[in-house]
Amino acid sequence: MAIWKDNTATRLPPTSTPETKEQPARFDASTKPDTASNTPTTPVVRDPLLPRKESVIAADLTIEGKIEGGGSVRIAGKFKGDVNVQGDLTIESGAKLTGAVRAERVTIAGELEGNVEEAALVDLHQTGVVIGDIKAGSLTVAAGARLRGQAEFGWDDGKALRGRKSNGHGVETGSAS
Repeated sequence: MAIWKDNTATRLPPTSTPETKEQPARFDASTKPDTASNTPTTPVVRDPLLPRKESVIAADLTIEGKIEGGGSVRIAGKFKGDVNVQGDLTIESGAKLTGAVRAERVTIAGELEGNVEEAALVDLHQTGVVIGDIKAGSLTVAAGARLRGQAEFGWDDGKALRGRKSNGHGVETGSAS
């Protein structure tokens, strides 16, 4: 018979009753987690029907660098650098972006000093200012918006309007394959 207590046994936390004080649970280093029952990690695959996550550059921030990724970006502050995202880019009113832009949808309510090189849709709001060129599948311009540059939109160049072609009268027909 041993006079010491074996520390290798798994301890259950004591149950608390009004008469007893609750003691904190203790970690026993001799017990090991059961890794055999854990499921293996699988790569995360994004469901195209779910909304993308959005990253925000707040109004009181000024950042210089490069943004690339699969999510959406909302700029409320100032950013200097190129933005290349597979989601949406929103430039809030009062915000400024200096650099080239590639995104699925670009909404401009602030100021963009640079080119929109490739977008399916560009939405230029009343407070929006663009100093640069826009190349997009579709362009919406609100009254009061300003643009100093060239805008190229609606052309089937194989990128923004893939799989559609126009019959020359503003009507899209069949596939271009």
